[in-house]
Amino acid sequence: MTFALTADTQDQSFRLELTPHSVLDVGSAIFHGVDVAPGAAIPSDGDPRIDRALPGFLFTCGPDHIRHPVPVEGAADGRRYPLHGSFSSHPARDILIEEDEGEVVCEAHVAVSLAHGGTADLARRWRADRRTGHVTLDDLVTNTGETSWPPFAMYHINFGTGLFDANTRLTGAMLSGGSLPWRFEDGDMRIFCVPAAETAAHGWAQVAIGPIAALGGRSVHIRFRTDTLPYLQVWRNQSPGCAVLGIEPVSHRLAPREELIASGEAPSFSSGESVGYGLAFEVR
Repeated sequence: MTFALTADTQDQSFRLELTPHSVLDVGSAIFHGVDVAPGAAIPSDGDPRIDRALPGFLFTCGPDHIRHPVPVEGAADGRRYPLHGSFSSHPARDILIEEDEGEVVCEAHVAVSLAHGGTADLARRWRADRRTGHVTLDDLVTNTGETSWPPFAMYHINFGTGLFDANTRLTGAMLSGGSLPWRFEDGDMRIFCVPAAETAAHGWAQVAIGPIAALGGRSVHIRFRTDTLPYLQVWRNQSPGCAVLGIEPVSHRLAPREELIASGEAPSFSSGESVGYGLAFEVR
């Protein structure tokens, strides 16, 4: 069965294909007839869990780990946290869609088996306003296991850079000078991570990418809660065969996992405790 957030009016046109096989992330993201997701232009990291999901528009990283694989603390059997954490490939269940002329809401739960042996539940709620084009995502992660562990989260919002030209820029108060070219710095592949909470307004940060000529000169505006996603990571890859830019609200600065835990930046939460995340985006 296909689940989608859609609008088709004079002012707003979008279709976001949700992926029930993998955490109800977003696959193709078609705005005004143009799919902005990178598709095959994003490189494979060789992990079959994520190869079906990462080419989409939004991919969720966590809840037990983010970024690249590292050993599980104290595991004598050599277990490692997988690339981008344990979320990927876990199917959504109890999917409920409610819609009318004004909006469409999709809710689901995801039971997650974690790399260190614990478990978690993700309660996910998508809402799309068909009149304004405003799309919101509210997530609640609950520790359903018997042990404490530190939660991590990162939302990969990926664009195919074949849609960009020399006029396309990243704009946001957290960026140096407030704006920079989408192809920042030299070389084929670059990444940076900056604090976003200090420049947020009312607890929400905002970054935009555009104008995008294929979208009629419109830009994609992304907002995210900075109480639990206080950093913005951005990466791009223009290596041969690749054409992708990732805008990634994230819970932790770009540093090794053991360093974040040792410094107290990644405190554990106990069985039954929850942590919430939120983001929103629209084309205008």
